[in-house]
Order: sequence, then C-alpha cells, then structure tokens
Amino acid sequence: MNNAARATTVAAGIAAISLLLMALGLVIGSTGLEPLRLGSSDPVAWQIVWDIRLPRTLGAWLAGTLLGLGGALAQGLFRNPLADPYLLGSASGASLGVALLLTLLGIAPAAGTLGARLGMTGAAFVGAVLAVLFTLGLARGVQQTLRLLLAGVVVGMVLGAASSLVMLWVPEIMRAMLAFMLGSTAFLGWPAVAVMAGALVISLLPGLVLARALDALTLGEASAASLGLALPWVRAALIAALALSTGAAVAQVGLVAFIGLVSPHLVRALVKATHGALVLLASLMGGLLLLAADVLARWVLAPQELPVGVLTALLGGGYLLWLMNRGSR
Repeated sequence: MNNAARATTVAAGIAAISLLLMALGLVIGSTGLEPLRLGSSDPVAWQIVWDIRLPRTLGAWLAGTLLGLGGALAQGLFRNPLADPYLLGSASGASLGVALLLTLLGIAPAAGTLGARLGMTGAAFVGAVLAVLFTLGLARGVQQTLRLLLAGVVVGMVLGAASSLVMLWVPEIMRAMLAFMLGSTAFLGWPAVAVMAGALVISLLPGLVLARALDALTLGEASAASLGLALPWVRAALIAALALSTGAAVAQVGLVAFIGLVSPHLVRALVKATHGALVLLASLMGGLLLLAADVLARWVLAPQELPVGVLTALLGGGYLLWLMNRGSR
C-alpha cells in the first residue's frame, strides 16, 4: 500500500472512530449513560440533546481539530518535533487575552452569545500572536532549537503568571476562570461551535495552501529560499494560522494540553506523509483525541465531571513518558 492510500485509510479510520465517539457523547448525561429512544416524544429530552449534548460534542471535536492543526503547523514551521502551541507560549498568550477581556467587560467564560464568543476569540488571537512574536524575539529567530524552546517556556510562564494576577484583581470571576484554566467543554454551545468552525476553515486554508512550503522548510531555510519561497510572507501567514487556531480553541475550551503536541506524532507513527496530508490528518487526530477525552471526562466519574484539560495532561504526559522510555531503549 502506497503512502497516499495509507493516508486515506488512516483518515477514514479516524473519521469512523470520531463518529462513534460523537454518537456516544450524545447519550452521556449527568448520571452517565442515558440511551436515547428514537421514538420518544419527550421534548425536554430532545432539547437537552440538541441544546447541550450535541453542541458540546461537536465543539469538543472542533477544538481538538484546531489544536491538532496548530501543533502540525508549529512543528512544520519551526522544524521542531517538540513545538506546539503551549511550548511556544501562544496558548498562554491567548489565555491572557481572554482574561483581560473578561475583566474589562465583566463577563464570564460561560457567556453564550455569539458576540461574546467572537470577542473572546479575537482577544485570544491577539494574545497568541503577540506571545509567538515575543518568543521569536527572545529566541532571535527559529534557527536555534534550544533557544526557541527555552524562550517559549519562559514566555508561557510569564504570561501564565500574568493571567493569575488578572484573576486576583477580579475575584468575582476567579471560580469561572479556574475552570477555564483547567480546560473545560462545559461552556460550549452553538455560538462557540459556529466560531470554531469558521476559525477552522480560515486557519486550515493557509496550512493546506502552504504545505509544500512546509515541506521545503524541512530542508532548511537556505534550501527553501533557493526554491523561490518568500519566507517572511510564508512565516507571517503560518504564524497567523497558528495563532488563530490556538486562540479560537483556547477561547472556547480553555487550556487543554498535549493535544497539539501528540496529534502529529501519532499521525507520523501511522503513515509517512508530506505536510499536505499531515496537516489534515493531525487536525482529524486532534479532534478524535479531545472528543475521546471529553467523553471519558463526562462518564468516568458521573455525576461528577473531570476537567478535560487535566485528563489530557495526564494521558498526554503518560504517552510522552512511554515514548521517551521506548526511545531510550
């Protein structure tokens, strides 16, 4: 089986598992599994499914897709398998942007109007762009891998501390912001789904159009420039797509770790693909991972619910430790 056929098979498998998880997400309620009766005429039950479970399930998938896309773009752009929205500081910048907006406007992360969701996404986008630029400035470019990672860690810590200070200034939103900082899909509704769907289309387009540029960058900047690539414009477009995908996801579900980092690695373990296929497959894998984490977080301790960000951090950290241990052997 050639790489193209294998990539198609992997994409179909990811999509099939995602559809099964979506169906499972629709039957998990506050008490655990609550099978739906297709012939039921209870309007309250169907309203719960339509207004709460369905947008939450679709939103979890969209948020994971955005994070997987951000991870693939970050690793390709910076030529670093450890790069992801969190290690580059963009997630912390997006979180700070949302915290400042919520403080200035006096609204909560659970605000469900379309205007509030768009405003939160815009603030997160600006924060993510500034954080990435700050990281690149400290690292003095992308050539020094170690400097880039260290700069990203420093920027993430500083901006995370700034977000905590903002919460201390306005104690009224501290409880709601705590859920946001831990990562939660409980706030998702149809406006959030609409915002993330639009952000996915806008940020996925440059990732696919510039996939060959990402392939050229793997050969080094000198080789990419010799092929006629306008590197400053390519970087600007990809950084904007990275910031938008990260900002849109963080604005809607909060800080959800490891999805962007793990998704491209899982795809590379399944198929050898160029960035054209990798960007798309990593996005689908991110949606699958966050959707699975959301279903597990809602079901495992029902009627209590685990913060999905805590669950992804535990599972993602465990996976990376296993990967490091296998590599050392």
